[in-house]
Amino acid sequence: MFEKGEYVVYGNTGVCRIEDITTLDMKDVSGSRLYYILIPRHQRESKIFTPVDSEKTVMRAVLTKAEADALINDIPDIEELWVGDDKQREEKYKETIRSGECRDWIRVIKTLYVRKQRRIAQGKKTTVMDEKYLRMAEDNLYSELSVSLEIPKEQMQEYITDRILEMDAQESK
Repeated sequence: MFEKGEYVVYGNTGVCRIEDITTLDMKDVSGSRLYYILIPRHQRESKIFTPVDSEKTVMRAVLTKAEADALINDIPDIEELWVGDDKQREEKYKETIRSGECRDWIRVIKTLYVRKQRRIAQGKKTTVMDEKYLRMAEDNLYSELSVSLEIPKEQMQEYITDRILEMDAQESK
């Protein structure tokens, strides 16, 4: 069970702060069942009420600083996703984003970055679908890492790129 004030990753919503853990006084709701009241980090006007014992939606702790650092170090070794068929590709992107796992989000980001570069080299534009899933994966990843590393979300892409370039420079010495 999580504690009040902790940050968690909640399904497709992303990073949320646990505002409270309480019972709900509502019709058709058991008065003894505990609920988390979650505040999405980037939608502070929203509240999510979810049973503490629910298994319907993936909810996990946000990465620790050490886990986030290790994840960034592993990025060069994380494999991309490759699916040839467009319909299957979109399903795979959806499924991978829904997993709620940072490594999966990185796989989507890497795949779409490479795909974008190839399309540009062929004189083509990126697809709306690719842009949509790239944005979702980046938003989820950068939101979580910004909490773990205490770096503003807007600076995460630059931070990650700089770290990877640093690692590359150290390896080539």
